[in-house]
Amino acid sequence: MVEVSGRHVTFVPPEGAAYLIGDFTDWNKRPIPLSGPVTLEFPEGAYVEYAFMDAHRKPFPDPDNPNEAQNPWWSYPRAVTLPGHAFTEPPRPTLRRGKVHRYKLASKAFGTDRRYYVYEPPEPPEVTLFVQDGVAYYRTARLHEVAEALLERGEARPARIVFVEPKDRSKEYWFNPTYEAFLLEEVLPEVERQYGPTPERGLWGASLGALVSAWLAFRNPEVFQLVGMQSAALKADPHGGDSYNDPEWLTQQYARSERLPLRFYVETGVIEWLLGANRRFAGMLFDKAYPHAYHERPSGHNWVTWKQGLEPGLRYLLGPTR
Repeated sequence: MVEVSGRHVTFVPPEGAAYLIGDFTDWNKRPIPLSGPVTLEFPEGAYVEYAFMDAHRKPFPDPDNPNEAQNPWWSYPRAVTLPGHAFTEPPRPTLRRGKVHRYKLASKAFGTDRRYYVYEPPEPPEVTLFVQDGVAYYRTARLHEVAEALLERGEARPARIVFVEPKDRSKEYWFNPTYEAFLLEEVLPEVERQYGPTPERGLWGASLGALVSAWLAFRNPEVFQLVGMQSAALKADPHGGDSYNDPEWLTQQYARSERLPLRFYVETGVIEWLLGANRRFAGMLFDKAYPHAYHERPSGHNWVTWKQGLEPGLRYLLGPTR
């Protein structure tokens, strides 16, 4: 059970709860031990996702809270909103005219079949956007519908969207040259063979998907010009693996290099351990005079945060005036 009072939320543990977890603990990474109710302070108007864990650290939902979180991977998170919370539903087209095609590719890089979806807009595309965690962005976020709604309004250029699905995202998105070869030497040429090239290309992702998008753009600025980053997992090092203590290696590489011909949309929630790292990345972009937009939201590492960023992010990267 939860009790909300202004900016404070009191979590009352049910029977069998030994730990409290949520975006504010990076879920099971830093669970809060429970001996009774716990009160935490959050930003005004916050959206908070949480769950409990038993003594064996198995997560389970709050039985007294029916508000399920918008989570495509886990069934146990529950949601609570603070006074002043305002969720703006992303725009949808009045009439869906774009087409989505599903593909399976026999990847030589990975030695397995991989799948991806291609959304083709109703007008000749000017940008091809390669999206990490493609199934979640296609099914949960409906990113292509937001792009088509903005096109319909005249607020964005037509964009082809390629939803690329990983099999082991933790390995593939952690500075993995095999994933780079898969995307650049297999998926991209196949898409352009079937649909043709576009004047611009971009990358989009959340968490580790945002990290690998920024990494791919850094290594291939002649291929990609646009980067959308949501809650990027920037506390990462190619030789590390500890997302709390690793140096912010990619930010350092950008800071030490000449400015590249890239445009960024960066956002993060303030209830997540990656806030500082994303602020520092945005600060680096400012210092290096990269064209960019940066936003923070009163929520955490979740799809409510990321859904809120679809419209402003696509409008910034795909806007008709640059």
